[in-house]
Amino acid sequence: MMRHMATMDGRVALVTGAASGIGEATSSGLAREGVSVVLLVRNAGRGEQAMRDIRASMPDAKLEVLECDLASQSSIRDAAGRFRADHDRLDILVNAAGVFVKEKKLTADGIELTFATNYLAYFLLTHELLPLLESSAPARGVNLASKYGRTKIDFEDLQKLRTPYSYLKSTPQTMLARVLFTQELAHRLDGSGVVVNEVHPGLVAHTGLLKDTRGPFKWFTETFGSTPEKGADTVLWLATAPEAATISGKLFNKRKEIRTPGQGSDPAARKRLWEESEKLTIGSGPSTS
Repeated sequence: MMRHMATMDGRVALVTGAASGIGEATSSGLAREGVSVVLLVRNAGRGEQAMRDIRASMPDAKLEVLECDLASQSSIRDAAGRFRADHDRLDILVNAAGVFVKEKKLTADGIELTFATNYLAYFLLTHELLPLLESSAPARGVNLASKYGRTKIDFEDLQKLRTPYSYLKSTPQTMLARVLFTQELAHRLDGSGVVVNEVHPGLVAHTGLLKDTRGPFKWFTETFGSTPEKGADTVLWLATAPEAATISGKLFNKRKEIRTPGQGSDPAARKRLWEESEKLTIGSGPSTS
């Protein structure tokens, strides 16, 4: 198969959740830097619209759409296989997708939907693309996360299947999981030339994340949240800035490192989460290219 041309800049990026919010703003910012950007989106039509929106101010932006349902492990494997078939390098991987789910649902893989989309998708997509990141080193990964309060991961009930469902309870645990995953990945990639970090963007309005929810939390976010462009600033800094080239395994807000208290600084927790994540994904079927 003929491989897609990278830009003169040479770098190739993949951004999830790229149809709106921080993902779209990140894609736009990377394209402005001369990076060839693949927008991974659940709905191809919305991805095409995002490309048109970006090209309205950057007609020469090198963009393409890759459709993928991040709630489906087979869809993630298929999308990663299509990316590898079309690209011989991956310099920047940004995981920015996320959902707030009103009711408890299980995916086709039997995984609780919030946990599957908000966390396991980050783990599995990164796993599928990691060899390409390593062969493209120096390369960078950036995962969106959030301050997670006093949340702890209950390893006996990882997906909160035994408790009454609430997105206000299930979502913080997935944010902590992203932090633990990023820290463990950074540890495993030490010396490889690939660095990975996470970003707490703060409250960001108009992301589409809360489109299926209502109430005071949504009102507060949409009223007082910053723009997606401001939310993407630290993501872009970590993905491209020379001074961020050797930082790894850290959580940032407004280009400054912030603490990861509680389980977020526990090496045993991050190792156990990695092992449990492997059981839920890599153990469920072979990767296909």
